[in-house]
Amino acid sequence: MLTNNASAEAEAITDEFGFFDDWEDRYHMLIDQGRKLPPIPEQYRTDEFRLRGCQSVVYFAAERGDDDKITFMAQSDAAIVQGLVALLLRVYSGRTAAEIRDTEPDFLTKIGLDSHLSATRKNGLASMLNAIKSAATT
Repeated sequence: MLTNNASAEAEAITDEFGFFDDWEDRYHMLIDQGRKLPPIPEQYRTDEFRLRGCQSVVYFAAERGDDDKITFMAQSDAAIVQGLVALLLRVYSGRTAAEIRDTEPDFLTKIGLDSHLSATRKNGLASMLNAIKSAATT
């Protein structure tokens, strides 16, 4: 469910994850978020749309509408990565390019993900964020 703006959505995610004290519970919530994500359309499941820098397979596509809003679609073959994808899409998809550029991903730090991800997952997350920000600058 899309809230009014990216900052409000990021705050909602922070609140949802803040409810859990245990990281195992947070991982379960992250995986559940990923399971709710609709599959990426078949035309984007090609090498052309495969995100580089991710250890797992991640397909990523961006479509800009006439209203300057950008819709992101992404899918991973790894459950935790799919959850990360879901969080990023909640915050950034369906927003204007300016809002995407202006919204920092500090909600990821607030929920503690930065200290609970492996180095390879952090690299993949950085690649996804770069792809999102790049789509908003072109």
